[in-house]
Amino acid sequence: MKNMEIIIKDIESIGKASRQFVNEIGSHKVFAFYGTMGAGKTTFIKAVCEVLGVKDVITSPTFAIVNEYESDNGPIFHFDFYRIKKLEEVYDMGYEDYFYSGSLCFIEWPELIEDLLPEDAVRVTITELPGGMRKIEGIMGRSLGTGCLK
Repeated sequence: MKNMEIIIKDIESIGKASRQFVNEIGSHKVFAFYGTMGAGKTTFIKAVCEVLGVKDVITSPTFAIVNEYESDNGPIFHFDFYRIKKLEEVYDMGYEDYFYSGSLCFIEWPELIEDLLPEDAVRVTITELPGGMRKIEGIMGRSLGTGCLK
C-alpha cells in the first residue's frame, strides 16, 4: 500500500470503496486516518470493519477513546484521540499494547499523537470533494511533522 487512491462518489458506493481498501491492507496493521471534522473518518472505518466481518455495533470512540470489535480475524481496535489533552493520557491507556499487538488499529485524529505512531503506520487522508464525494489516499510510513501535544 505505498500509494493508494480511492474515490467515493456517494454513500451508496462506500461498500465498494471499503472492499478495495481492505484488499490493499496487506500485512499492515496500524492505520492513521487524517481528515477534517465531518470528512467521513468514522463512516469509512465503520464500512471497512463491516467488510472485515465485524458484527458488533460500530460507533465513534470519541468518549471511550478506544473501541474493540471482534472480526473474522481477531480483534480490531478503533481509536479517536480528538478529546486527548496531554500525551500522558495516551501513555496511561497503554497505547503500546494496542499499536504493537499485531491486531488492526484504526486511528482517528492521529495528528494529536503523531510522535507515538509506529514507523510503519499507514497514513490515510480523507478529503472532501465537490458534490459530497470523498477521496481516500493512503501512504506508507510516518508522516512529516510532529505531534501537537506535549
